[in-house]
Amino acid sequence: MSDASPNLSESPAPAAGEAPRRRPKPGERRVQILQTLAGMLEQPGADRVTTAALAAKLEVSEAALYRHFASKAQMFEGLIEFIESSIFTLVNQISEREGSGLAQAQKIVSVLLQFGERNPGMSRVMVGDALVYENERLVARMNLFFDRIESSLRQCLRQAAEEAGSSTPTVAANAQASVLVSFVIGRLQRYARSGFKREPTEQLEAALRMLAG
Repeated sequence: MSDASPNLSESPAPAAGEAPRRRPKPGERRVQILQTLAGMLEQPGADRVTTAALAAKLEVSEAALYRHFASKAQMFEGLIEFIESSIFTLVNQISEREGSGLAQAQKIVSVLLQFGERNPGMSRVMVGDALVYENERLVARMNLFFDRIESSLRQCLRQAAEEAGSSTPTVAANAQASVLVSFVIGRLQRYARSGFKREPTEQLEAALRMLAG
């Protein structure tokens, strides 16, 4: 893509007595772009964020965005990578620290919903609302994310079923893990579609006792 626009990463000369504006480093600019994109997704009714709107928010040209990301899909991949890294780091910590399989499952569900609640824009990415008009591979990647979560839940719930003396621990774990993932997705969807008014963690302890008690 040719760049006919001025290099807006270079600030204009400061006025007399004004401190020069520090130019962001390449890695910092990438983070700034992703943070701004996530922030724009937090706006209720933001069905689609265009690169033009994103560039305007950052006060740069669209060409400047493409110096850091090859496409808008790659920007969304950056958000998905952040979600994956954050969540699976916590899931691994839960597996290491919690001895009870049932406690592991409950904490994994709690972590997912708390993450979505604290990162509203990311919750729209997680349930696919923000990806509807984007590349299909992004939706497939988020589907894979929840498949991995379900697999983690199956493992700890199988342990819980064995601890409880179930004669069919695998069958029980598979069914329960599927229900819990559906619960998480449903809560996050309701959060996003309510304009972030219906918190995904509301009455969470009571819900977990019913679903994974």
